[in-house]
Order: sequence, then C-alpha cells, then structure tokens
Amino acid sequence: MTIDTDASDITLDLHALGETAESEIASLPAAINIRDVSVYYGHFRAVKDVSVDIPRQRITAFIGPSGCGKSTLLRSINRMNDLIPSARVEGEILYHGENLYASYVDPVEVRRRIGMVFQKPNPFPKSIYDNVAFGPRVLGYKGNMDELVEASLRRAAIWDEVKDKLKQSGLALSGGQQQRLCIARAIATEPDLILMDEPASALDPRSTLQIEELMAELKQNYTIIIVTHNMQQAARASDYTVFLTMDDDRAGYVVERDVTMNIFTRPKNRLTEDYVSGRFG
Repeated sequence: MTIDTDASDITLDLHALGETAESEIASLPAAINIRDVSVYYGHFRAVKDVSVDIPRQRITAFIGPSGCGKSTLLRSINRMNDLIPSARVEGEILYHGENLYASYVDPVEVRRRIGMVFQKPNPFPKSIYDNVAFGPRVLGYKGNMDELVEASLRRAAIWDEVKDKLKQSGLALSGGQQQRLCIARAIATEPDLILMDEPASALDPRSTLQIEELMAELKQNYTIIIVTHNMQQAARASDYTVFLTMDDDRAGYVVERDVTMNIFTRPKNRLTEDYVSGRFG
C-alpha cells in the first residue's frame, strides 16, 4: 500500500485482506468442533444451540456483553462445568473427532489435554519450580523434571526472570509474572489447546502486552481460545472472533463468527456492528 493511496483503495485493500484471511482460516483443520451445544444451570439455559469450529494453531476470541455465556462456553470445552453440580451440557464438543462428553471420556484427561488460564493469576502457594512441576507429578511424569520445568518456563517467556529463584514462592512474583507462571504451569502437562478466560484483565498495560506477545508465540504450537471484554485486545491478538449475545431469556447464542479483521471492519450483522463500535454492551 503506497502513502498516496486514496480512501477507496484502503477499503479495497482491507476487504481483500479479509477475504484472503477468511479463505485461509476456512482451509485450516479444526481443533474443536462445537455442535448444537446448550449449557444449563438447573433449569436456566446459559448457552443456546452453539455450533462453531475452532481452527487449529490460531487464536480465537469469544467476545460479547457480560452474561452472554462466553466463559460458560469456554469452560464447557475442558469440562470445568462438571464441577458445578447443577450444570449440564447438551450437544457435542468434538476433540480429534471424539465427543468430550461421551460416557467413556475421563474429564481429568480432558483437562490435561486442554489447559486453562484464569482471569486472576492463581499460582499455588508453592515455589516457582513446584508450581510448574505440580501437574506433571500428579500425572506420573517419568522424564527429566528439571528439563520440563525449564522448557515450560521458556515457552511462557519467563525463564530469564526466574531462573535464579526457582525455590522462591510463586506468590512473590508480580501480577504479570504470576500469569506467565500460570501459563507455564498449563503448558507443563503438554496440552495442545489452551483456554484463557480474561487472562489480562487484572494486569497493567505493559503486562497485558507481554501476555498478548506470548500468545502470538504460543500459537505456533498450541491452539488458543480467549474470552475477553477488551475489544482492542480481541482485534490485536486474535485471528478469529466469535461474537455472542443474549436472547430475551438471557441465553447466550452466537450472532456471528468470522476472521477478526472482518468482524471489526465489515461485520455482517447489525448487532455485531453495534457491539464492536461501542453502541451497546
């Protein structure tokens, strides 16, 4: 694009880029296939009839107003909702072609293969080393633990900051460091998909940027799904965006899903346009 191009040229270029990206995403194999999924808490339906494919080794953002079921949908992917007695899931969530809610599937194994990072950094009250080693130990890891801990901390871009204080408490780290430690802890169990529920909402701008840069690096080896209320973050950090809102019964449903560039520059649905432009939400 040249400096002296006019506004119409810029629009055409953006549209061409969006179409190219859309074609690329469509050709990618899916890491997760969500099929007609509804999630209930007792008699209340929190998520309604969601069907969406999550492309492999890309970052997918779930956006939408508070209460629309983004986190509920996210937690259904690694069966965290099983921990809530009143919760139940209908429909299918396919992972490598297997329904994660089939009767023979072990939810503990699901959570090993699909890691999770929460909104507030939550390191265990243990040393930095033991935070990372905890999951592999529980799973009976037989390899070289020192090498695994170092590799996980390196992938989470925090090794250089903590390599000389591995015996110190993870709670002594800054907020941004704690969140990267939690990402290292998730990576240590060797998942291939990482769920992130508002991972930067409790962090300062510098730490938020570090998390976004880390996500961009991690997608070379992992599929990432992020829930965020921050439209700028979704636009900056994700490749693909799913927009949810609520119906009259406050059940969350998918309005639109597309390449992130298209969602933010040429949404197909008026509700999406109103939300990303700040007119509601």
